[in-house]
Amino acid sequence: MSCLDDEASNCADHSHSRLESYVFSCQLSSEVPFYTFQVDEDDDVEHFLELRTICLDDGAKEENNVVEVTAMNHQGKKISVPLANLHISCLPMISLGEFELIAPVTLRLKSGSGPVTVSGLHLVSTENEESEISDEEDDDEEDDSEEEMPSIKPAKKKQKL
Repeated sequence: MSCLDDEASNCADHSHSRLESYVFSCQLSSEVPFYTFQVDEDDDVEHFLELRTICLDDGAKEENNVVEVTAMNHQGKKISVPLANLHISCLPMISLGEFELIAPVTLRLKSGSGPVTVSGLHLVSTENEESEISDEEDDDEEDDSEEEMPSIKPAKKKQKL
């Protein structure tokens, strides 16, 4: 992210955020064909879903299992995209790396009967107010130490005899 001078205070806020991660997993099947990852909105907290793997579970049939994700694009519009087309005999698992999405996210078993497990991380980014307070205290301490330093006086010249 790049910042303009007038936005510097906003960027400084992001540098004091704390990131927590929690294991995420859901199973999609013909009985439960979709899962929606949704969280309560909070001004100081951002939630992300980082998808890592999609794999067929025991009991999967010889059929294609297509997993689709629905989330917001960069324009704020909902968009649906197929993530994986799994088959028990040739591609039972796929690694997505660190496929990160902002909540809300809906995962859907578009075709096939599964079961399919989607796993990854639920990332929670919170602003760390303690860091901001300690930085302000450090600034105050630096100002105090500058005030306490005696002024520098020029050295006296020795007189020649």
